[in-house]
Amino acid sequence: MPRILTLAGAQTGPIQRADSRARTLDRLIALLEQAAKGGAQCVVFPELALTTFFPRWLLSETELDAYFETSMPNPECQALFDRARELRVGFYLGFAERTAEGKRFNTAITVGPNGAILGKYRKVHLPGSVEPRAGDRFQQLEKRYFEYGDLGFPAFRGPAEWHGAVMGMLVCNDRRWPEAWRCYGLQGVEVMLMGYNSAAYDPNGGTTEGAELRTFHSTLAAQSNAYMNATWAVSVAKAGNEDGSGLIGGSVIVSPDGIVVAQAQTLEDEVLLAECDLDACRQGKEKMFNFAAHRRPEHYRRIVEQVGATPPAE
Repeated sequence: MPRILTLAGAQTGPIQRADSRARTLDRLIALLEQAAKGGAQCVVFPELALTTFFPRWLLSETELDAYFETSMPNPECQALFDRARELRVGFYLGFAERTAEGKRFNTAITVGPNGAILGKYRKVHLPGSVEPRAGDRFQQLEKRYFEYGDLGFPAFRGPAEWHGAVMGMLVCNDRRWPEAWRCYGLQGVEVMLMGYNSAAYDPNGGTTEGAELRTFHSTLAAQSNAYMNATWAVSVAKAGNEDGSGLIGGSVIVSPDGIVVAQAQTLEDEVLLAECDLDACRQGKEKMFNFAAHRRPEHYRRIVEQVGATPPAE
């Protein structure tokens, strides 16, 4: 029986600092409904999908608190969960998390078609700086506002409706790091879900990178790592001119062969769809990148010991 999972990327245009949560949630629900109409079973929203990319600003503690979620779901976003459950569609959602202990993380969850949270991930590779750069209008202060993710790279199984797909999550800068992908690859990942808010300029200062190069690198990271780990990948942007600061688009769905099968054409709210044959992962996993036969654990034993080399239990 074919293991077909229809995946959607729900790219958003900019979410301005002045936008209300209600307006933002309406946009996300509209994208979810559009994706469901196209047959999507799982929809990927961007990193920090509920707010503007606030790490570009130097904020007080009082200002900062307004951007963080202390539970998920919560009353301000429950409508998204409810509508998804009604449509029997799951989703990946990026948001800023504040724990009961007061720790702050750049977090993503994957929610199943029944509304239950299947997996949770906290961003590991935080870019930027702790202190603002003098003279720069826009900053990249993720190291100031977030702690490094502490959950590792745990793969998880999708529900029966998703053919028990082995799934993984990354957030933004994580997608550029092959170590993160390989941790999931060693667990047999078949679907990688990723959201990002990537600047259309060098976020660390300087003029050596522009929107075109950064979009190229974003696509390259998804294609190359999907191929080398024989997995489908859905990489989804928040894009456009947000609070006067540019964000790249370039959302893509990539096959296990590294081929872009769907790509966003705008910097606005946009849905991209692909019917993904999970068994297409077998060519790479059983031949070219057969980790069981060809990997050399003696050369990276610590990674193997940390994450194992077998898929999560059914």
